Amino acid sequence: MFGVYITHPQIRIEPDVPVPRWGLSETGIARAQQAAQCDWVRQLSRILSSDETKALETAAIIAHPGGIDVEMLAQSGENDRSATGFLVPDEFERAADWFFAYPEQSFQGWERAIDAQKRIVDAVTTVLDRHDPARPIAFVGHGGVGTLLKCHLSGLPISRGGDQPAGGGCLYAFSLADRSLACDWTAMELWQGWQK
Repeated sequence: MFGVYITHPQIRIEPDVPVPRWGLSETGIARAQQAAQCDWVRQLSRILSSDETKALETAAIIAHPGGIDVEMLAQSGENDRSATGFLVPDEFERAADWFFAYPEQSFQGWERAIDAQKRIVDAVTTVLDRHDPARPIAFVGHGGVGTLLKCHLSGLPISRGGDQPAGGGCLYAFSLADRSLACDWTAMELWQGWQK
């Protein structure tokens, strides 16, 4: 059976609002609604989400068809970038490149990649250790920590080479039996589900 890690899709960039409180854009909402119609969504037994607004909005849309209550997953938010605040897209991309390239160092006060990886791996592992592996489960979160978790599941070092395509709203699947990666990043509305 499968688990999936899903990242929120496109957001409304609001420079005057703290990043964790940014919500989905119209495009992001439409993509989440399209994904919610996929057969694999109806197989989910649990959906856990970061407490950031964009993740919660994504999780709520995906949970709706199956009438599932979204569970909050502590310690699963995006890497803490509050030290720099909002960065325009070009500056952010350069900062993200640095974050992944130097995982044991902090970019201008950001949470280090190795610390963010430990945090997301611990959060997901704690849930999976108590979860019935016969029941499909989804974690909804963010591209940065999602990539760090994917690196861990793949047994690979931290690298931005494992990052999702631009725009977000992607997922990867992993086996609940052995927690091995089962598919690479795929647009959530295009994923065909668990292939046995």
